Amino acid sequence: MATMKAVVKTAPGPGAELVDMDIPTPGPDDVLVKVLAASICGTDLHIYEWNEWAQNRIKNMPQTMGHELCGEVVERGANVTHIQIGDIVSAETHIACGHCYLCQTGNAHICVNGRIFGVDVNGVFAEYALVPAANAWLIDKKIPRDYASVMEPLGNAIHTVLAGEINGCSVLVTGCGPIGIMSVAIARICGATKIFATELYDYRLQLAKKVGADFTVNPAKADIVEKVKEHTDGLGVDVVLEMSGAPKAIQQGFDSLRPGGRFSILGIPDKPMVVDWGKDIIFKYATVQGINGRLMFSTWHKTARFLSSGRLDLEPIITHRFRLEEFEKGMELMRSGNCCKVLLYPQSKE
Repeated sequence: MATMKAVVKTAPGPGAELVDMDIPTPGPDDVLVKVLAASICGTDLHIYEWNEWAQNRIKNMPQTMGHELCGEVVERGANVTHIQIGDIVSAETHIACGHCYLCQTGNAHICVNGRIFGVDVNGVFAEYALVPAANAWLIDKKIPRDYASVMEPLGNAIHTVLAGEINGCSVLVTGCGPIGIMSVAIARICGATKIFATELYDYRLQLAKKVGADFTVNPAKADIVEKVKEHTDGLGVDVVLEMSGAPKAIQQGFDSLRPGGRFSILGIPDKPMVVDWGKDIIFKYATVQGINGRLMFSTWHKTARFLSSGRLDLEPIITHRFRLEEFEKGMELMRSGNCCKVLLYPQSKE
């Protein structure tokens, strides 16, 4: 049987291995894709580092890592008719059951039986990967393949930014990792008037400025709340987009939010945290939204339209590229914070 290279979490503990494994065979409802580009996510770094979340979440090992990709369909299952051999696809990484209450009421992105590539099932840091045909997203020829590989996290940013009114609004993005920086870019092209951004890594603050932030603050060096109040006549921002998961940043976000404002949270705190419900939410009349993944599949349509239009330039956001064999370099770069999106390129076996 033909084999391929894959980055695999082989056992509990830090690290991962590049191994040879059999190329998988698609089931009747799957497609087999040759991976053209895959991008590293913060979740992948957590699994690689084996932090507390990963220790409690990852149950299946050995397991191929990764979930963000662009690939070419090279084989399809017997039941697949809408996808052709040679099609270029990205993929929705949440595999929904299709029959639970949430799936049946338009909320498949939070399916109670949901599984995720590289977390619950084999992922895409490999030369070939299996994708359920229902999750494969056909790529417009106008969209560069590198851009297609980051459509999944870009969808997170779009879902968060567009979860409420944004046109004409002042916005604070707390945490400028890749999705935070993408959120700055989306907020800018969607008509936000003043965009504030916070981040501990100056490299990423510079990127946030490049893609559209008006004011950038390293919270270890300056007071973001003071900066926001100074430039909003003391009122605060209309919208906070929380991307860091850091309790201090979350509190600064609430302190920066105007009365009646929107607080959309994608960042995940490592541990439970205390919130002053009276001061920060009830008496502030704040709308607080938890954001999980992408809406299936309306967010994907928006994401594809943004990229096809040419209005959204992802070149500043894709900062580093490595061969699959160099995945450890990519992980270490992610750990350093001196990057945005890092892509891996598998070596195809022709």
